[in-house]
Amino acid sequence: MPVIVISGQPGCGSSTTAKLLAKKLRLKHFSVGDYNKGHIKKAARETEKSIMMWKTKKGSSRKFHIGSDVLAREKAKGGDIVIDGKLQIRLARGLYDLSVWLKAPKKIRIQRSAGRDETSLKEAARKINERENLERTNWLRIYGFDYFDQEKEADLVLDTGNKKPEKIVETIIRELRARGLVE
Repeated sequence: MPVIVISGQPGCGSSTTAKLLAKKLRLKHFSVGDYNKGHIKKAARETEKSIMMWKTKKGSSRKFHIGSDVLAREKAKGGDIVIDGKLQIRLARGLYDLSVWLKAPKKIRIQRSAGRDETSLKEAARKINERENLERTNWLRIYGFDYFDQEKEADLVLDTGNKKPEKIVETIIRELRARGLVE
């Protein structure tokens, strides 16, 4: 069975897509973001957890992020897995069979975030922008690249703006079948 990595912009549905894809294909699932945010207990909402993680000494440290990315690479080596992680297209290169970059217009990502986190559109926009800025700035500092550049490196780029997660998963499975990676 294949190793698939899914990455994308905040709020584009990469975690939801990865979980559904893993379930549909009966593969393991690992989320680097969930693993990292698991160290933050104070915030209940997903976007807030990401922001808070970056604002802690541990969460902003190079050692912490490299450790979680090494863990993701180890999981990829084991095979039969869908990994979602913002940097995995670049950092797990050579270990996966298919890489997927998900994107959506910012307006839609804000709406999704507001719905998921049960907050206003204004607050969701502020938090999506803050999260995106923290991630891009810190990962550029830690790894030396803007993670949005992975769109150019992905095997498959999907705009999730007007698609339900189930349709995105169907598209990925069609690509896997075309490559002879699943039946």
